This record gives sequence, C-alpha cells and structure tokens, in this order.
Amino acid sequence: MSQLNSDMQMDLRGTPCPINFVRTKLRLEQMQPGSLLEVWLDPGEPIEQVPDSLTMEGYSIESVEDRSGFFAVKVRR
Repeated sequence: MSQLNSDMQMDLRGTPCPINFVRTKLRLEQMQPGSLLEVWLDPGEPIEQVPDSLTMEGYSIESVEDRSGFFAVKVRR
C-alpha cells in the first residue's frame, strides 16, 4: 500500500455527529482540489457515519486506518 501524505490533519476525536461531518466538509471546501485531508474519528457512530456522508457528498475516501482507539480517514478533495 502506498503511503499517502496528507496536506492537512484534523483531530475530531470526542466530536459528536453530525458536527464532525460538518467540520470535515467545511475544511475540505477550503482546500485545493486534489489535496488530501486526514481526519481522526472515534469508533462507533463517527466512523460509521462520516465516511459514508462524505462519499455521498462526492468526496473520495482514500483510506481508513484503525489506530487503536480511533480511526484515521483520508479524504480527497
């Protein structure tokens, strides 16, 4: 698997749904097309909801990594 270097990181651990999705979407909208955002999400509802919601908005989920206690999701603008 190729190493994807993120252009920006957001730590949204402890942030409830749908605020974490809204913050992620706002940040993506401010980024250059083609750039990569890494978002840290809690297990449970956040990791179940946020990637699906971003996909429905037309963003590309490049990877999801389980990092013991939280998930790192890489989203392409």
